[in-house]
Amino acid sequence: RMPSCLLKMTRVVLSHKFWILFILIFVFVSFAYHKLYWGIWEGRKSRGPAYDLSAEFSCAHYVPSSLNIAGEPSPSTGNVFFVETSEKTNPSYLFSCSVESVARTHPMSRVVVLMKGLAKRNASLPKHWAFSLLSCFPNVEIQPLDLTELFSGTPLERWYLWPLRRWEPHFLPVLSDACRIVLMWKFGGIYLDTDFIVLKNLQNLTNALGIQDEDVLNGAFLSFKPKHKFMELCMQNFVEDYNGWVWGHQGPELLTRVFKKWCSLRTVKSMNCKGVSALAPEVVYPIPWQDWRKLFETVSAFELHKLLRSTYAVHVWNKLSHGTKLEIPSQALLAQLYSQFCPATYAKMKED
Repeated sequence: RMPSCLLKMTRVVLSHKFWILFILIFVFVSFAYHKLYWGIWEGRKSRGPAYDLSAEFSCAHYVPSSLNIAGEPSPSTGNVFFVETSEKTNPSYLFSCSVESVARTHPMSRVVVLMKGLAKRNASLPKHWAFSLLSCFPNVEIQPLDLTELFSGTPLERWYLWPLRRWEPHFLPVLSDACRIVLMWKFGGIYLDTDFIVLKNLQNLTNALGIQDEDVLNGAFLSFKPKHKFMELCMQNFVEDYNGWVWGHQGPELLTRVFKKWCSLRTVKSMNCKGVSALAPEVVYPIPWQDWRKLFETVSAFELHKLLRSTYAVHVWNKLSHGTKLEIPSQALLAQLYSQFCPATYAKMKED
């Protein structure tokens, strides 16, 4: 006989079948809307001008021999990873500057740029000025991002393969959050978002991440040895405490949760705890996200030196700043950073 609780449930369903049908239709339409919205949005973003500069682009013009990088990357130094999880294959000036600044400050490291948009393409790179420019640096490698392969053998494998995952509203940022912790656990090295301008070599910052502001850690910069226990806990927490509908829950909030538990803390502070360092904000986040407009304000050489004295890299907060016009040339802080730390990209900006 049918259990009484199941019988009651069946009666309730039948008595409210029209409301249940309405709810199911609403959920389906919502998922379809998110899927269509992100597909159209990413399609628009991925379309951009293609520049056939392979014949006319001169490395000697943009990267003179005195500035070029000599020698081959050393296997003993960790890789520096950048990740593009959308289908975009038209890097921005900031993207190019981020990679160039790392290539210059890390001459003996492999600078690996992983792009999902290249995964289904042939071996040649799209014709775009940024790829031509970055190819001038022998330690830069631009490769397809195979997400199925990346997540295989990790707790995130089943998470990624769930068919409805791509319908979540923040799927691309969450996917980026997933990639960085898996890269650090599998391979180790350094991970950076593509809106950093790097001023100094980061290799001595090992098993470290930065404090964004009071009581919040950010994963835009990560540096860890492979198979580190902290990154393993981050992968576990990613799956066990998953919420793809809340912005930042799988990113800064995840890292903050795990670090507090790792150190038995209630409030995050600059410290080294069980071999993991929480770096003070001035190290990699000298401009708080609330003050991102300072990047577009004029600063003197003295102010610039004072601001960056203890800084290894500057996060530009592109999500907030990308629509702001930057005068080139100018004495704006961001323009001066471009000029000093990614001069080849800066030269291309001036020409354009």
